[in-house]
Amino acid sequence: QLQASGGGLVQAGGSLRLSCTASGRTFRSLSVGWFRQAPGKEREFVATSWRGNTYYAESLRGRFAISRDNAKNTVYLQMNSLKPEDTAIYYCAADAGLIMSSIRNGDNYDYWGQGTLVTVSS
Repeated sequence: QLQASGGGLVQAGGSLRLSCTASGRTFRSLSVGWFRQAPGKEREFVATSWRGNTYYAESLRGRFAISRDNAKNTVYLQMNSLKPEDTAIYYCAADAGLIMSSIRNGDNYDYWGQGTLVTVSS
């Protein structure tokens, strides 16, 4: 079970940190990623922590950073220099059996959190 939190309303240029806390699994062995879905758009990959490495959507690299604290069963998404186009529901997702070629596709993740809304005002 995954629980996402930390969303809210922020002005353009501001920052937010999202958290995704897992329960019921051996967290250390899970790949955990963030995806987002803006109104009227398809879900898109944001970032993932996979086998000790981090991967990002190219358009977000440098502004967003994913990290994890295995002792707290939590993955974080630090979002800086936010833009209105970052407005979306952000979902965390996890899986135990991803391969490299599958980490950017949300269909390959078995476990999903409920989403947290991020709204960036201009």
